Amino acid sequence: MLGVRYLEKAVFGLDYGQLKLVFHALEERKQVIENAPHLCHALPCMTPCFDWFEVVYYWMGLKMYDLVAGRRLLHFSRYYSAQESVELFPTLARKGKGRSLRGTVVYYDGQMNDSRLNVGLACTAALAGAAVLNHAEVVSFLKDEGTQRIIGARIRDNLSGQEFDAYAKVVVNAAGPFCDSVRKMANKDALPMICPSSGVHIVLPDYYSPDGMGLIVPKTKDGRVVFMLPWLGRTIAGTTDSSTSITPLPEPNENEIQFILDAICDYLNIKVRRTDVLSAWSGIRPLAVDPNAKNTESISRDHVVSEDYPGLVTITGGKWTTYRSMAEDAVNAAIKSGKLSPSNECITSNLRLIGGDGWEPSIFTVLAQQYVRMKKSDGGKVVPGVMDTAAAKHLSHAYGTLAERVATIAQNENLGKRLAHGYPYLEAEVAYCARNEYCESAVDFIARRSRLAFLDTDAASHALPRIIEILAREHNWDKSRQKEEMQKAKEFLETFKSSKNAHFHDGKHQ
Repeated sequence: MLGVRYLEKAVFGLDYGQLKLVFHALEERKQVIENAPHLCHALPCMTPCFDWFEVVYYWMGLKMYDLVAGRRLLHFSRYYSAQESVELFPTLARKGKGRSLRGTVVYYDGQMNDSRLNVGLACTAALAGAAVLNHAEVVSFLKDEGTQRIIGARIRDNLSGQEFDAYAKVVVNAAGPFCDSVRKMANKDALPMICPSSGVHIVLPDYYSPDGMGLIVPKTKDGRVVFMLPWLGRTIAGTTDSSTSITPLPEPNENEIQFILDAICDYLNIKVRRTDVLSAWSGIRPLAVDPNAKNTESISRDHVVSEDYPGLVTITGGKWTTYRSMAEDAVNAAIKSGKLSPSNECITSNLRLIGGDGWEPSIFTVLAQQYVRMKKSDGGKVVPGVMDTAAAKHLSHAYGTLAERVATIAQNENLGKRLAHGYPYLEAEVAYCARNEYCESAVDFIARRSRLAFLDTDAASHALPRIIEILAREHNWDKSRQKEEMQKAKEFLETFKSSKNAHFHDGKHQ
């Protein structure tokens, strides 16, 4: 709930720092929607009110939000009566905890396709001259013998196993939750900067929330915010915020999944079932903490840039919304550290990401009209299929103006079949991502080029053999590599606790 919680703290706690955070996040939100219009959009979010005090409190708070946002506002917030609210959100409960719904207040926030934005950033950087390396890790740092300043890193290519040295005037450590382990390579006594927090999300069928309207509960019984939003054709619900340990494959705890189900249960008029959970996963938020602070109050939702070892600039904390300004701050710190002299100021505030330049929401109609999906039937016969609205819209939003390249592969190379029943992902996307988006493994595709694993663990599992078959053809994998890919992908999917692969005993959500 971007900015609203911070605004509440800023106004009622007279906290200027929080207000600055709100201004900054609103500015960056507007910018990212403009720079990647195919991947980001405004989403109305509804907050149910069960007494008139709540109606007045939230309505006034959101009007203040409108005022603060000014020209950065996506749309004006507004109040809907109980009847209007139920028409807009059919599964919303009219009664909850012995109280009747008095109405809802709706405000607009931004929503994005995060995996596609991440890939878009890497590809846009490559077009601007960056050397992009996937599946690589820093093994150790190279230091100047005299000054002990970091002058590069020893890097291992995890695909080939080869190691090599890369020299640089400054190294930027942007390793998210793993940034402390990178800092410890430079100085084994470095104090931690990360307070890792576990964020669990669950995915439910699309009928839980209407397309184009989210539900946000600002305060659950233990004070946490819970939301339920339409996301890539399904419903996403979350989130938890509890301390955790850092691991490459975090798993959601069954209690956290139950907490989310219980929280949304109170606001819906349909039975919330554990068996409806298509996917559940846990992510690690790298909350930044001042290494010298005495208490957890210093944990920041904002980002922190520091150079606590010469030649190594670390950036951590922050959030997706402000990624661009975080990068700008880190690069500015690197320029200062390395005494660099760039030829121009930062240009990313108005830089369109790949696929975004010239994109229009109507582009999907061109795909639907001009392309067919040629596909091989189970018998090996090639049959034409319609480039239907769902597939065309998906390609347009995922790839922007480059969607026609994917559609061409679907048409000319007989890769027009859907990868999973009920989802718009096409076989052509696997080939396209292998050729143009550094897709080097099955997990890369199901988790980081598409969000299939996060949307539906079972569907991702069924799609794996075909994904591996296409990647094997693109990358010349032998049989043992294909087997290894299947094994790794299965292990990865086991960390997602859908109703199919979770061991739960719960009468309440059956």
